[in-house]
Amino acid sequence: MKGEEDQGRYLFGISLTDRPKWQQFLICSSGFFFGYLVNGICEEYVYNRLKFSYGWYFTFVQGFVYLVLIYLQGFTTKQMVNPWKTYVKLSAVLMGSHGLTKGSLAFLNYPAQLMFKSTKVLPVMVMGAFIPGLRRKYPAHEYLSAVLLVVGLILFTLADAHTSPNFSVIGVVMVTGALVMDSFLGNLQEAIFTMNPETTQMEMLFCSTVVGLPFLIPPMILTGELFTAWNSCSQHPYVYGVLVFEAMATFVGQVSVLSLIAIFGAATTAMVTTARKAVTLLLSYLIFTKPLTEQHGSGLLLIAMGIVLKLLPENKAPAQNSKSDFDPRNGKSYLKEEKRSFEHAQDEESEEKRPLV
Repeated sequence: MKGEEDQGRYLFGISLTDRPKWQQFLICSSGFFFGYLVNGICEEYVYNRLKFSYGWYFTFVQGFVYLVLIYLQGFTTKQMVNPWKTYVKLSAVLMGSHGLTKGSLAFLNYPAQLMFKSTKVLPVMVMGAFIPGLRRKYPAHEYLSAVLLVVGLILFTLADAHTSPNFSVIGVVMVTGALVMDSFLGNLQEAIFTMNPETTQMEMLFCSTVVGLPFLIPPMILTGELFTAWNSCSQHPYVYGVLVFEAMATFVGQVSVLSLIAIFGAATTAMVTTARKAVTLLLSYLIFTKPLTEQHGSGLLLIAMGIVLKLLPENKAPAQNSKSDFDPRNGKSYLKEEKRSFEHAQDEESEEKRPLV
């Protein structure tokens, strides 16, 4: 979890500052779960019922809806605290991830895509060690927690014999590319929040969308999707209504995700997004009264174990005084060490009391 990066952090007018960590986590996670559960329902309707599989075009339309919603939130470029160039790399991987994820549904069914995307937390954790400004290292129990979560979700997905995953080489390549971009995405966002804590979620989403939209034009033109999607949606204009509604819900989810990244980091956020997939699957079984098998139960058990393991506090044993601490020969160096620690603590306290502006 982060230290002071959550100072002055708001989520749709709700102040996250000075709240306990569990309340911050609950508020951000609730916004995320709501936004992406609605998103999942809309995607299911558009891709499976209407058979419209235009990932790049839908991401392009979604981007413009984001810009309108950000404007209505009162954000302007005058509020930016980072230069535009900060968001070039981030925007490329963001749009690439969205486009490839949505586009892969044309070649993979939902369970197959879910199996691949559920592994996202592992590459995110690994990539965090290489991103400049982060260089994160995670304790062994967090890696174990991620593995349990991933294996549990894959088991749960495979348990549905009637919708067993359909694999296509093109779809696998696309969803793998999305995973690679996802591994950079969360860590790049966390690095920007870490290096400049004054960065707001609205700035992050606005800049990455504005810079990222042009990246979507070449794949739309090269694949011919721009004209095909335009003609299809013109014949069924109500699809735009579904897309706008989906984008509004996803906007809530995106801003909530950025809040989670700013406060708790990319890896924790990736685990929350993976857990959301499990909740989505479980709800589909409860709502549509599908039978739950032993394999479903095993998957849910592993998912629960992974979540519980992640929530366990890190038990750092206090440093005990060894004999050398009381050794007269080490006395001076020990006292100097204590003095330095005390002075460092005082410096940190005075830093915290300084006004941010």
